[in-house]
Order: sequence, then C-alpha cells, then structure tokens
Amino acid sequence: MDPVAFRIFGIEIMWYGVLISLGVLLGVFAALKECRKIGFDENNLLDFLIIAIPCGIIGARAYYVIFSWDYYSHNLSEIINIRNGGLAIHGGLIVGVIVGWLFCRKRKIKILQLLDIIVPSVSLGQSIGRWGNFINQEAYGRPTNLPWAIVVDGQKVHPTFLYESIIDFALFIFLTWFMRKKKLTDGQVFSLYLILYSIGRFFVEGLRTDSLMFLGMRVAQLVSLGSIIAGVVLWIYLKKKEA
Repeated sequence: MDPVAFRIFGIEIMWYGVLISLGVLLGVFAALKECRKIGFDENNLLDFLIIAIPCGIIGARAYYVIFSWDYYSHNLSEIINIRNGGLAIHGGLIVGVIVGWLFCRKRKIKILQLLDIIVPSVSLGQSIGRWGNFINQEAYGRPTNLPWAIVVDGQKVHPTFLYESIIDFALFIFLTWFMRKKKLTDGQVFSLYLILYSIGRFFVEGLRTDSLMFLGMRVAQLVSLGSIIAGVVLWIYLKKKEA
C-alpha cells in the first residue's frame, strides 16, 4: 500500500501521520465524554492535552532515537523525520505521565484521577495508530504460516501490529466499562492499564523482529515488566488505602 495518503500543494501527507492524528482526535473526544460523566473540568483536560500531546510525540521520538543511536548518530538529519515511522509509545507515555504530574501539581488536580480519565483514550489512540505500522510495513513479526499472516518482502509474517491493535481496542472497551460500572478509587483504572497493556505488549514484542534493544534485551519487554510491577504495587496500595 502506498504510504502517501494524499498531496497538498505538492506536499506528501503520509498515512502514518493521518492515522496517528485520527487516533489522537478520537481519544480526545472519548476523554472529554468521560469528563462530562464524572464532572471533571473539561478545560483542565484540554489545557493538559495541549501541552501533553506535543510533548508525548517528542518523548516517543526521543525514546526511539536513543535506543537506535547507532543509526541516528550517523544520520543526524533523520532525527526529526517522523513521517515514515519511528515513534515509541513507551517514550510518549513516560513523558506524558511526567507532564501530567507537573500540570496537576500546578493546577492542584489529582494526578491519578486525570490518568484514569486519559488511559482508556490512550488505548483507543494506540489501537488506531498501529495501522500506520501496517501501511509502513513495520512492527511486524517473525515468519509464520498461520492463516492470518501478512506478506512482507515476499515472506509470510506475524501481523504483530494487528495483535496489539486488537489488544488496545479491547483494553479501551474494558477500561471504559470498568470505570463506569465499578466504584473506584482514583488510580485503579491507570494501574489496570499498566498491568494489562504491559502483559499484552510483552508477548507481542517477543514476536517482533524490529525491537529496540539494550544490552541484548528487548527494551519494550523490560519496560513492560517494570510497568506490570508498578501497576500491581499501585493496585495493592490503593486497595489497602480503600480498606
């Protein structure tokens, strides 16, 4: 598939950017809808997102570049070129949480409440954005003969982008349901996101052939393990606090 979606005045607009933008837009709408249901100030959410979205993109790119430095150290001009991919969700999430903590501290807002509102929408955005990987023919897995395999460079491979897209969309549905049906302590939805997304990502990452590596280990799997532990610790802490 042509990675170029369309052209405006000779400028190529890539499907990768279109799908990520669509994911962000739908995620914002979903988060605003949740604000109205629980009575959270929508202006605070929008003010946060205006800061967090560009910072998250920078964080996602910086994370990718840092762990691909062998390439980018010899191609410095490519560092800012994200049109063909190269955004790592873990980098965006880490920066997003840091920005959220600073924002909430200044506005005197509960950080865990804000994160609870946002993470289902993050899952929705991830689910849509992963299809940009399909169009760019990246983030695929090792060879397989399974019926749902995709063909990349003449070889059948695991559609790992699809696996994660399905996991992310299911997580969006589950977290949204959980948030509306259960009596919650602030932070429980966020802790579930950390645990469930990271479990799914750990196994999907094991199938990929283009993982970012550090000391011979897959970075995403290391971060996923750390996130699972953090999510479990947070969940236990919140349950004890609730008791």
